[in-house]
Amino acid sequence: MDPAVPAAITPETFSFISLFLRADWVVKSVMTGLALSSLWSWTVIIDKFFRFSVLNGQADKFENQVSSGRSLEDIAAEAGERPKHALPRMLQGALREWRDARGKGLSTDSQAAFLIQRIDRVLDTTIAREAQRVEDGLGSLAIVATASPFIGLFGTVWGIMNAFQEIAIQKNTNLAVVAPSIAEALFATAIGLIAAIPAYVAYNKFSTDASRYTGRLEGFADDLSTAIQRRLADRA
Repeated sequence: MDPAVPAAITPETFSFISLFLRADWVVKSVMTGLALSSLWSWTVIIDKFFRFSVLNGQADKFENQVSSGRSLEDIAAEAGERPKHALPRMLQGALREWRDARGKGLSTDSQAAFLIQRIDRVLDTTIAREAQRVEDGLGSLAIVATASPFIGLFGTVWGIMNAFQEIAIQKNTNLAVVAPSIAEALFATAIGLIAAIPAYVAYNKFSTDASRYTGRLEGFADDLSTAIQRRLADRA
């Protein structure tokens, strides 16, 4: 047995806990920061998963009510004064503008056109606010996905520098001497990838879900505008 090779090296030496505890403060800081970033990204992922499930489920239910042939006024009244979902808020906003304009009279085509413009603005405002709300948190996923690999790489480079310093100090190029230090360094990159990959996949998925949900709201807004125009045509 080579006396220059440490006899204390065992399989447990390369366990995750041992690698973390043996690392210097820089690599520990990198690992801790990446672990917290991963925890935060998973919090956002779980929140977005259930939020989109609930939003789409509520949208399906409300769209079924609208397509059932019932009066839009009755459906809007059943939604309550301050509905949480965007679709009933859009319906109530459009009907509010319709009632206000009808109370003031719609005697000319210009007044009817102005009513449609007002309704479109109300619907666009609701869509913009809802889109911003559903996209909240996606920016943090993007940051974790893009920055984590580089932060982990920094920890790896720092750890390898320490490994080379250890080689120079001990004047021993035996791999067993520096294997723990190299393992610590590579562990930082592994944690960076563990944090980045789920965040990257989730960011792309939820960005697509947000775009689809916004498109769904825009489609509902077009249907509402068409319904109001149909009412105006019937009054002509």
